[in-house]
Order: sequence, then structure tokens, then C-alpha cells
Amino acid sequence: MSTENEGTAAPTPPAAPSVPPAPAASTPDLTKAPAAPAEPAAAFPGPAPVQEAAPGVSETPAGPAPVPASAPAAEHTQQLPPTPAAPPSVPPADGYGQAQAPAPGAQPAYGAEAWPPPPPTVPAYGGQGGHGGGGWGAPLTSDGTPPAKPKGKGGLVAAVLVAALLAGGVGGGVGYWAAERNNGGGFGSTTITAGNTPKDLKRDAGSVAGLAATALPSVVTIEASAGDGEGGTGTGFVYDQEGHILTNNHVVASAANGGKLSATFSDGKRYEAEVLGRAQGYDVAVIKLKNPPAGLKPLPLGDSDKVAVGDPTIAIGAPFGLSNTVTTGIVSAKNRPVASGDGSGGKNSYMSALQTDASINPGNSGGPLLDGRGAVIGINSAIQSAGGGGGFGGGQAGSIGLGFAIPINQAKNVAESLIKTGKPVYPVISVSVDLQAKTNGAKISEQGAPANELVDPNGPAGKAGLKPGDIITEFGGKQVDSGPTLISLIWTYKPGDTVKLTYLRAGKPTTVDITLGSRVGDK
Repeated sequence: MSTENEGTAAPTPPAAPSVPPAPAASTPDLTKAPAAPAEPAAAFPGPAPVQEAAPGVSETPAGPAPVPASAPAAEHTQQLPPTPAAPPSVPPADGYGQAQAPAPGAQPAYGAEAWPPPPPTVPAYGGQGGHGGGGWGAPLTSDGTPPAKPKGKGGLVAAVLVAALLAGGVGGGVGYWAAERNNGGGFGSTTITAGNTPKDLKRDAGSVAGLAATALPSVVTIEASAGDGEGGTGTGFVYDQEGHILTNNHVVASAANGGKLSATFSDGKRYEAEVLGRAQGYDVAVIKLKNPPAGLKPLPLGDSDKVAVGDPTIAIGAPFGLSNTVTTGIVSAKNRPVASGDGSGGKNSYMSALQTDASINPGNSGGPLLDGRGAVIGINSAIQSAGGGGGFGGGQAGSIGLGFAIPINQAKNVAESLIKTGKPVYPVISVSVDLQAKTNGAKISEQGAPANELVDPNGPAGKAGLKPGDIITEFGGKQVDSGPTLISLIWTYKPGDTVKLTYLRAGKPTTVDITLGSRVGDK
């Protein structure tokens, strides 16, 4: 609703004096335009409250995208100008357009026949000479007489022109032009045109716009639903020309057992798909288009091991169902140990993640994280959120600039295994880790199972001499501060790799070489 201020009414003039006033000793000062009434500031709604909650790592949702509420319209406060007094009539003017003073002793009239005081002394404009010639900026006619007074709203126009003149030289010029136009001065077109706009705006292929334009045709919005109709939206990208799409496990998990799955490209074309294989621990899945179109262009894969903190990043996805959304940022950190769940009650996934401040929200899951060349360096998978939901499966909280992506080197190894066998293969050291231990490292469990199950004597760690109660502090030259960190680091390698491991026993450090074993499938 608009609030309007009608302004201050014009004061009622005093009654005419019975005795004629003496002529004024000096000309009234009209050089100061009356102050305009202050316009009240427009009322705007206050900032939306920020929802705070205990921090927690969350993932991209499988639920339907909520419809954002419309922002409340800002109230607009408008102030109207004061109502001007009725324009007085002007007594006969002299040869320069200057009103003549009344005869001594004459009684001034108020109201319809009021005589205004003489105008202030101002410079002439438009080359007319004199002072205030032509009636406050209006030119003389060809015979030297002032132009006829405009009818109708002339008094109001004159008042506006006076204010413009008294404001400075520019105002005078505007006033002169307005007077010329008002009196048929014969001016031509006064249309002002802006500078010429370039006909073709060319964007460099290496710009964000250029990279996005190249990548978007290879990114798809995935819709997955279970047999009961429940499901959600995520993202994926073309992995090869055979129609394999790489995405997150939690994006397609609901459609893995008899559900429906589809992939929609940026041009709006939609294709039915099926789950080819998924790895819950890695949070990676591969789906395949049932009738892939010809000419699919896989996105180029980068080298996530060579990424540096500060490198530019581009995230593409469908946050909250808004397909083909592009956001930018940088690599904020590397090797972030992240353990995240999809909110469905399943086991956590572990990653030694790339951290980025590019805006990632529910629906971005499974989408590519590109580097400054347009190559994929990660799969967007999880965010740290301040929202109350804590995870992508619950509260639908949004980005606070802490997003995490699975390094593409790891995801590529998983994808190749899923395409070949349909099952994931995990590297292992064959120990049971206490995920709740409050130690500066990953502690091998001491209870809950027989010792030969806590540390397999025939497994990599058992062969290297590790025992229940040992605390692993380094793996592959990187610090280990918890059980999830150790799992995340192990899964960056492949079965058969030999890695250095340091552990503490009774406070004494020992470093050994272990050869990683393997485990097929999710348990």
C-alpha cells in the first residue's frame, strides 16, 4: 500500500490593508528557491532471519525441490509536491519584459490580480543579452516585445523555470530550451542517443560464459523415483559416447530397485535411463541411457591430484530443481575428510574431498565441478550447512560456501569398475576402526569382536604387525586424526598399491609398508 503525503496547503493571504503601503526599499530576494518538504524514506522489509543450528555435513537431496516463497513486496512511500497558489495576473510590462512597478499610493491587489515582485537579477542565457531578458530566460520576439504569456498552467510552469534558473547555469539552459519549445522557437529534434552498442558481443572461449556454454550440453538433470513414487532430483554428466552418465549414488538410490529414472539434457530432451552400478561407500553411481542420442560429448576429465588451493572452479547442476545452473568459486581446500549420509538411514560414504566455495545446493549432487579449463576435477556431493535439517535428506538447507566434491581421479576408478562389473571394489587394510574413539588418530578397535576379526592376521595390516589398540597416525604421508579420515585416505588408492603407514603402540611410533587388499561390493 502506498502512503501519500499531500504536502502543505498554500497560506491564506492577509486582508488588503486600508492604507496603501509605501514602495519597497529593495527588491525581494527570490534567489532562494523554497525548500521542498522532506520526502519520507521508502519502507523496506527487514532482513530475513538467519536460521542457525549445530553444524553438520550434509548431502544433496533426493527430495523434490521446494518452491521458494515469494519475497514480500516493499512498501513504497510517495510524497506529492505542495499545491501551488493560483498564478497571479501580471500588469503591463516594459520593453524588456520587466513588470512595471505600481504608481505610488496604489493599493496592491491580492488573489487573482496580484502583481508579483520583480524577478532577481540573473545572467542572460541563449545569447539574448540583458539581465533576465525575455522574462526569466524566454527570448524576445522579432519586434522587440516580449512573447505573449502562456495560458492555462503558465504560472506553474514559470515557477518551475525560475527554480531551474536559480539552481545554476545548467538549469538556466534547460529553462531557456523549455521556453523556446513553449513558444514555437522552431527547434529541431532534441532526442539524445546513447553511444553505439557493439552489434556482436564476443565472449572468449576460456571465460566462465564460454566454458559453461561448452559444458552445459553434456550435463543432465536426473529425476529418480521409487516404486511408491517418492524420489528427487539430482545432476549427472556424460562420461562416454555409449550413454554412460556419472553421478552420485544417493541421487539414484531410490530408483535402483524397480523405480523410474530419466535424464534431461540442457536442450530439454529427456531420455529414460537405468542404474548400471553404484558404490555406496564412494557415493558414486553410473547410469546408462536406454536410447542414447548420437553425438554425445563426454566432458573432459582433469587431474584432481594436481589441483591447487585457489584454483578457479565452476559448478553446474540443478539446485532445488533449477536445471542448468552455473556457479563459480575457487578450490578452498584439498583432502578434506568427509563422512556423509544421504538421510535414508544407510551407511555413510567417505571421501577425501575437494572443498569449494562455489554455491552448491540440494540438486547439485552428481554434477561436475570444473576447473578453469573446463575439465572435470570432482563430482559435487555434499555441503556443510547451518540449516536445521543437517543433511540433504531432511532439512533442505542451503549453501554457506562450504561444498565438497569427490576427486575425479577416485571417481574415475570407481566408474570404470562399475561399467565393467556393475560392482564397486574397495581397497582395504582389513582392520576394524573405532569411529567413536577420542584420540589423535584412528584407533583399531579392542572390543566388540574376536581379535582375529578386529585385525585380520592374513590381511595387509595384520601381515605388517598391527594389533588391536594401535593408533594409526599417518597414511601415505598424510596426517590421520580420526577413523573417518583414515577410511577417506585409504579409498583414494587402488587395491594392490603399497603405502607407508605409521602407528603408535604404547606411545612409540612405528612406520611400515602395507600392500592394500580389496573388497568387492557394499556390505
